[in-house]
Amino acid sequence: MLGPPPGRMDYETPQFFRVMQYAASADRDVVDMVSGSPDWEPPAALREGLHAYADADSADFQYAPSVGLRGLREEIAERRGVATERVLITNGTAEANHLAMTGALESMDGTEVVTADPVYPYYAGRTNLLGADLTMVPVGADGHLAPDDVREAVSDDTAAVVVNSPNNPTGVTYAGETIREFAAIAEAHDAVLVSDEVYDHFDYSGRFESALTADAPNVVVTNAFSKSMAITGWRVGYAIFPPTDAPAPVADLLDRARTRHMLTNIAVSRPAQAAVRHALRNTGPEYYEDVRATVRERIAVFTEALDAAGAEYTDPEGAFYVMARFPGYESTFEHVQRLIDEGGVACMPGEAFGEARADWFRFALVTPRVAEAAERLEAFFS
Repeated sequence: MLGPPPGRMDYETPQFFRVMQYAASADRDVVDMVSGSPDWEPPAALREGLHAYADADSADFQYAPSVGLRGLREEIAERRGVATERVLITNGTAEANHLAMTGALESMDGTEVVTADPVYPYYAGRTNLLGADLTMVPVGADGHLAPDDVREAVSDDTAAVVVNSPNNPTGVTYAGETIREFAAIAEAHDAVLVSDEVYDHFDYSGRFESALTADAPNVVVTNAFSKSMAITGWRVGYAIFPPTDAPAPVADLLDRARTRHMLTNIAVSRPAQAAVRHALRNTGPEYYEDVRATVRERIAVFTEALDAAGAEYTDPEGAFYVMARFPGYESTFEHVQRLIDEGGVACMPGEAFGEARADWFRFALVTPRVAEAAERLEAFFS
């Protein structure tokens, strides 16, 4: 059995791996559209930076500063328009989100985390791990989370509002005015807005704006180079916390995060940080433009096949995911298994992301075989 027991959502078991393992054991060739690991090459300057580091003095092979290499933090701070002291280098966006959510639950009065439905499962799983209450707000027909719905859900019991733009799993991108409204809602209830912006380089709508543009002190922005540089295995991420002169208790978030990060990890890989810094300084915009063009082409091919199969789907405005619903074919783990066995395509069922789109499927367009997968889906549903 691939999925959780009937009638219960499971945020503690890594369902992604279960599906990938099932697909790997299939008796036929299967196109993997489950995970979000990019299949394209990282920037050339990244390899260059890593090769150069191998010849560095042995002193550079020792612990990095716990908060991260100064040069990398300065590079990020300059690009994001913030003070270097607000930047904390983390083990990917996952740790950055964990530190932000944990800090909000410890510092603010509330015990609740508010997210979208559907949602990236690790936000919900982390909420359960921390013993907090989870409130999921269903997205609208267009896949977007409406500020009015968030406003209705948030209360004085809320410690954190977690948003992700561009979004996994729906593929939507929020406009700046929407993100700023989320920040204002959180501030009105003494909660923290945690804005995961790891897909910021994958906006096809032109609407993306960082939550750092919000005129609110209680915003934590998280990000990483996992997707933008195609290095999910390097685990170099960061969080931008409110300044320490922000009003209490928001001002405590940075120190709390630094302490927890140091006690848990000591530091992030020094060679990885150095190579990322080199790549940031020596990679032009054309690299990111070329990657976006590749994903745009895949989106066009895949959604054309969805149209041919009579599917309903959310227009991908960002990231590299598509959620779709097929008439007469309910999204269950059993049907995912059948799609693998009979259709040769592996994807995730909507129920892994929440209840609002439990009858949808989510496809990751990070495979050069997108056109082949599209043909297989069209044939399967014809």
